[in-house]
Amino acid sequence: MFNVVYAMGSGGGGQSSQGGWVSIAPLILMFVVIYILLIFPQQRRQKKHQQMLSALQKGDRILAAGGIYGTVIGIDEARGIIVLRIAENVKIEVQRNSVIAKIEEHSKEK
Repeated sequence: MFNVVYAMGSGGGGQSSQGGWVSIAPLILMFVVIYILLIFPQQRRQKKHQQMLSALQKGDRILAAGGIYGTVIGIDEARGIIVLRIAENVKIEVQRNSVIAKIEEHSKEK
């Protein structure tokens, strides 16, 4: 009886190492696919957004969180705050990180 159990447990020594590699290969492949499809593009978008924030200057038109459009009239680097003019004689302060996009104004030709 002991010989039968031993034979069943020790059979295919070379197959068990190959079976282990074959069983983790799909996990590695799934991680690579997730990285390529999700993580890498998100990192590129985040880097592009950080570059846009660092390049902001007075006179730029921006879109802030909450749908607020305004023109940059001041930047306080130390506090991370941008002062926006959203209407005539109306100024607000927003956090630099709340800027969603820089609005490129296109000239309309008729």
